[in-house]
Parts: sequence; structure tokens; C-alpha cells
Amino acid sequence: MAMAFKMATTGMWVADECKNSFMEMKWKKVHRYIVFKIDEKSKLVTVDKVGGAGESYDDFTASLPTDDCRYAVFDFDFVTVDNCRKSKIFFIACIKDKGKNVVCNIKRWAKESA
Repeated sequence: MAMAFKMATTGMWVADECKNSFMEMKWKKVHRYIVFKIDEKSKLVTVDKVGGAGESYDDFTASLPTDDCRYAVFDFDFVTVDNCRKSKIFFIACIKDKGKNVVCNIKRWAKESA
């Protein structure tokens, strides 16, 4: 079984596969996005889906369930006005809103944070 580490203040456990997948995305650029889910019974955060490097934002949004909460990181590539290629990782929380729709909150996640 995969090892997990406990988050200090929440009582949640994070599976090693979450950290490993994120590091592969950050350093090796093998994933475009990673979708995480929380198992309420075991209080464990696990990887739900991983998108390949060639996948798009539309592929990412299509992979999200409409009836359940998910958390994700998305590696967004762009070109600046100075014609420099850049990449930013965003943290996205998709939360079910009273059974009506999915509300997504997106925050930029600095690459230096991990």
C-alpha cells in the first residue's frame, strides 16, 4: 500500500502518489493536469485522474465530475508579450453547489511552493 503523510491541521492524509504525480508534472512536464479526490471515510487524498502533456484545458474540464467535489492542479503554458514561453501551475477547487452546478475557484499556485 502507498504511504501517506498527514496534513498537520486538517486531519487529512495525502497519498504519496499525489506528491509524486505533482513533482512529475512540475519538473518533468509529463502531466498537463492532476485531479484529486478525498475519500471521506478514510480521510485520504488520492489521485483521481491524470492528464497527459498533450491534453488541453477542455480535456481537463471534461474530466471533472458534475456531481462531486474535486481538487486539481493545471499546468498552463503561455507566451508573454515579449515572446517568452512561460508556465504557471494553478490550483483549482471544483465544489458542488447545492446540486445545481459546479463552482470552480482557481488560484495561482507558485511553482516554488512545492
